[in-house]
Amino acid sequence: MQEGISVHLAPSVLFHIGNVPIPNTLVTAVVVSVALVVFAFLVGKSLRLKPSGFQTALELLIVYSYDLVRETLENERLAKRFFPLIMTIFLFVLSVNWFGLLPFVASIGVSENVQGAARFVPFFYPGATDLNMTLALALIAFCAIEAAGIATLGIVKYGSKFITFASPLAFMVGIIELISEFVRLISFSFRLFGNIFAGKVLVLVIMFFVPLVLPIPFIAFEVFVGFVQAAIFALLTLFFMKIAIEMQEEEISLPKRLADDKVQAAV
Repeated sequence: MQEGISVHLAPSVLFHIGNVPIPNTLVTAVVVSVALVVFAFLVGKSLRLKPSGFQTALELLIVYSYDLVRETLENERLAKRFFPLIMTIFLFVLSVNWFGLLPFVASIGVSENVQGAARFVPFFYPGATDLNMTLALALIAFCAIEAAGIATLGIVKYGSKFITFASPLAFMVGIIELISEFVRLISFSFRLFGNIFAGKVLVLVIMFFVPLVLPIPFIAFEVFVGFVQAAIFALLTLFFMKIAIEMQEEEISLPKRLADDKVQAAV
C-alpha cells in the first residue's frame, strides 16, 4: 500500500552530541553558513581593479544595499556599524530558503526503526521550517535593535522611551511600547516560519498528487517567496533600528530648528 504524506512540525534528530540533539535543520544551517564563508573568501580573493561582469553586479548589489541602510538610518556611522549584520541576515535567510528547494534536500538520508516501524530521516531539511532557528534569528535581530538604541541614546535615555513618569498616559504608552518590543520576537519568528513551512507543505502535496510538471511553477514561486521573506526579515530589522534611535534624532533636530528660527527672526 502506498504511504501517504507525513508532515511534522518538529525537525528530525540525526544524532546527539552528549545530551544535545542535532536536528537536520541545524545541519542545513551549518552547511549554508560554511558555504557562505567559503564563497565570501573566494570572491574576496578574486577582486580586481578592472572588475568582471560578476564583480560589477556584486558591487552594485552591495552599494545599493548600503545606500538603503544609510538613507534609512540617516547616519553614516551607524550604517557602517550595522550594515554587515543586516546584509548577513539577508544572505543567510535567503541562502537557507533557496537551499531547501534543492532536489537532494529531504530526499537523501537514513532509515531508522521507531517502535518497530521504519522511518526515513533526511540529512538536510529546510532550515526555516524549524521554529527554533527562526526564533534564534529573531533573538539576534532583537538584540541588534536594542543594542542600536542603547549605543545611540545611552541606556538611561533609551530606557526612558519605555518607563517614564511624566504622566499616567505616557507611562501606559511606554509599557505598551515595552511589550511590543518583546512581541517582535514572536512576529519575526512566526512570520518566517509560517511562510516557509506552508510553502514546503504546498510543494510536498502537489508533488505527491501531480509529480511531473505541475510542481515546477510552484517551486519557482517558492524561490520568489524565499527572496521576499529574506528581504522582509532584513528590512524589518533595519526599520526597527531606525525606530530605536529616533529619539536622539528628534532631540538633536529640535535645538537646530530653534536656532534656525532665531536666525530667521533676527534677519
